[in-house]
Amino acid sequence: MAQEAVIRFEHVSKSFTSKKLNVNAVRNVSLEIQKGEIFGIIGFSGAGKSTLIRCMNLLERPTDGNVFFQGVNLCEVNNRQLREARQKMGMIFQQFNLLEQRNVWENICYPLEIAGVKKGERKARIKELLELVDLTEKAKAYPSQLSGGQKQRVAIARALATNPEVILCDEATSALDPITTKSILDLLKKINQTRGVTIVVITHEMKVAQQICDRVGVMNQGELVELGRVREIFLHPQSETAKKMILSGGGIQPMDLPQRCLRIAFDGFSSSEPVISQLTLYTGEMINILGANTEDVGGKAYGQMIIEKPRDPEALRKIESFLEERGIHYEEGGGDV
Repeated sequence: MAQEAVIRFEHVSKSFTSKKLNVNAVRNVSLEIQKGEIFGIIGFSGAGKSTLIRCMNLLERPTDGNVFFQGVNLCEVNNRQLREARQKMGMIFQQFNLLEQRNVWENICYPLEIAGVKKGERKARIKELLELVDLTEKAKAYPSQLSGGQKQRVAIARALATNPEVILCDEATSALDPITTKSILDLLKKINQTRGVTIVVITHEMKVAQQICDRVGVMNQGELVELGRVREIFLHPQSETAKKMILSGGGIQPMDLPQRCLRIAFDGFSSSEPVISQLTLYTGEMINILGANTEDVGGKAYGQMIIEKPRDPEALRKIESFLEERGIHYEEGGGDV
């Protein structure tokens, strides 16, 4: 991955003020998004994620700080230059935002019309995009005739219409079921790998970030509280927000945990090995599983499992020894996480 920042934030803040209320949605955020990567911004509802991504193309103008796109400070350009920059940044929304009175073909065509692309070029481009998102047979269908996943595929094709350098995805899979979510994430990953498009993903699900992102920034109350590669944050979360998000991804809330538990993280461990069964036999202890969200990806196990720690120190030592010998990451947790 080329170490070139396509988007750079310098001490960006965004506040919303009304007669009765002042909300600091984004607070002093500095970060760089490298060309060609898939970057995730994760956090719970109200963390400021959507405001942050809308600052990237100045749909929300920062109250303080600067936003650079391909080295140009967008906060200082004129309206024409800003429109040109926005044409290089496609955007995908949670609710699809398709034009209901236009069919699939016409929805994808819309940004090309605005950009003044000639009719012949538009036709070739739309055919190419319909094939990419596997909707060639739905070209004449209207949004009301499509499933949620199909609507999002149309939105992706529309976002790609003007050959953008970046795609901004604001909770693009939140309204979709798990199977459809995976297919959309696979499509975005394919676009990134085959076309070199930089993708920024906003999500409140750690699992989504794990499936697609190279790096993530963790937000809480408008602040960027952690930044790093997905694997490192998943295995070694430093912020309280990241810890809570990872645990909640395992189907259990941190406040529900007893004080004595272990979090076991699987990051490419062979899914054919019955780890918990072996652990039970090795220690002679019954293992109480409190929560888990592991899945098989290409014969490898990814995810986490939370187990209750035995009260016997010797049994705990055996569990830790077993996990260490097999290179399986674990860490202690509890109700205060």
